[in-house]
Amino acid sequence: MKKHSLGSWLLFLIPSLLGVFIFMTPLNIEGAWKVPIAIMANSLAGMVVPIISWFALTIMVIAALGSVIYLFLPKTTLKAPSFTAQLFRVNLFWTITRVLAVIFTAMVVFDFGPAAINNPNTAGLLMDPEEGLVTFLFTIFLFAGLLLPLLTNFGLLEFFGTLMTKVMRPLFKIPGRSSIDALASWIGDGTIGVLMTSKQYEQGNYTKKEAAIIATTFSIVSITFCFTILKELNLESYFFEFYGTVIIAGLALALIMPRIYPLRKIEASYIDGSTKQKEEVLQDEPLLQVATDRALTSAKKNSNFASFWAEGGKNVLDMWFAVAPVVMAFGTIALVLAEFTPVFSFLGKPFEYYLAALNIPEAGEAAQTMVVGFADMLLPAILGSGIESEMTRFVIATVSVTQLIYMSEVGGLILGTKIPLKIWDLIVIFLLRTVISLPIIALMAHLFF
Repeated sequence: MKKHSLGSWLLFLIPSLLGVFIFMTPLNIEGAWKVPIAIMANSLAGMVVPIISWFALTIMVIAALGSVIYLFLPKTTLKAPSFTAQLFRVNLFWTITRVLAVIFTAMVVFDFGPAAINNPNTAGLLMDPEEGLVTFLFTIFLFAGLLLPLLTNFGLLEFFGTLMTKVMRPLFKIPGRSSIDALASWIGDGTIGVLMTSKQYEQGNYTKKEAAIIATTFSIVSITFCFTILKELNLESYFFEFYGTVIIAGLALALIMPRIYPLRKIEASYIDGSTKQKEEVLQDEPLLQVATDRALTSAKKNSNFASFWAEGGKNVLDMWFAVAPVVMAFGTIALVLAEFTPVFSFLGKPFEYYLAALNIPEAGEAAQTMVVGFADMLLPAILGSGIESEMTRFVIATVSVTQLIYMSEVGGLILGTKIPLKIWDLIVIFLLRTVISLPIIALMAHLFF
């Protein structure tokens, strides 16, 4: 093993341990378990309630105006586009999406427009100053963007990536470093996992296929949010049975999904077009020794803290301008369809027969909850809260978490990144995860009830 200075060790250990603490260490605050980054974001969100809606609207307007302007500007021949161009130069579809986000946001802020959109259960739900997802995203993005380099730049990914190579690659078709993304999602939040995956893909550490697999397979909702679902369905006393089932079904899906359409069809090339695998090639040295050496070498390369803050600031702006408008536009449309049309009831009809075949009580009432989660993950719990059967409510709760793709957050976030997944891919992945996980979840439910 190479000799490394004390400075390199400190550069590896201090930022990495701080990142683990901020993103992955649950703290019990007033009876609720939350990671520090969520605590910081919630605290700031409480302070900015009077202005957050106006701030959100301002960001949406800048994003849309910038995109419209760049749509008509000729592309330069420069190999590396400016950061401004990276923020605003998107195609016509995403420009329209950003304009829609401005319209929907303005309807809520200025209180006008169709009742279906300017409604407490649709755009109003996303833009609520105190509990709305979009308004909260601005505060979580601020801290996540600034501090994400603690997890990614100082050797932690290289350390765990090397150690986990022999597990993640053969089982799940992804690099060892993705174990950090999965852990950040599991303990922290699925949005953090998606953002980490996106940044790693843009930096050339994941192929298109690997980024797609990680974002749609391991960006599970946090343990904290699972308590919210169980509370809504009056199943708090079944937490261990519930989360054990989530883990079993989630692992089964993680083994199956990368090996079938649509994830299987995605190119195994990097963002720059290269195809040579950048996997950690293990040497003859002991695994722990190789992992430590790579971590310390990486930490030494990132000793400039000015660049740390510069990268963090760019992360924040990228999330604000690129991701938030997508979540607002797609989230609103999905919630309108769920609230004011029979689309999800119609689409859920086949699941009535599927649930009945699995001997799940009140299959008719539960059927639409199997598809409405595509709009928002809490909707199945809200719609299923009136169902009498505990077994059925348990199935609804567990399926809603293992589905993983929902447009008001993770789905919208994925579409807002450069990860090569289209809306059709997300629909297919959502349905496949539902169909595959249901027999596993039903079996576990019959064991518990």
